Amino acid sequence: MRQFIRVMLACVGFFFMASGQLAQAADKGTADEAIALVKKAAAYLKENGKEKAYAEFNNPSGQFVNKDLYVFVYNTNGDGINRAHGANAKMVGKNLLELKDADGMPIVKSFLDVANSKTGHGWVDYKWPNPTTKQMEPKSTYIERVGDVLIGCGIYK
Repeated sequence: MRQFIRVMLACVGFFFMASGQLAQAADKGTADEAIALVKKAAAYLKENGKEKAYAEFNNPSGQFVNKDLYVFVYNTNGDGINRAHGANAKMVGKNLLELKDADGMPIVKSFLDVANSKTGHGWVDYKWPNPTTKQMEPKSTYIERVGDVLIGCGIYK
């Protein structure tokens, strides 16, 4: 009987641990969701103009924040000015051109390289602190040029 109780307790513990991991995974955005959010933001920007679009992109409970996904915007002229940021309003209006990841990789410069490339879109890989886990984690951000700005959305791998 004791063996049976131990096995049942172990199963219950495993169930709660697994369900917690599944819940955390469900809160993480996917690459396809990041691309879709950028494309949705690009359409919104084209339809509504910069002022209205940036206000909506900056809204932390708006339509451009989903799970751990949010969009951000930079000018593509190389000035490094952040125009919108769905997760951190303190970044808006700041020159972040020299922002580097944990390994010293210039993040915003890499975003600009992708946006100003022949295709105008693609992925940038870097390391960034995950606000949920508080750990430094690999992150990949999808960038797309829209007129004279770039719109991005990143996922933790």
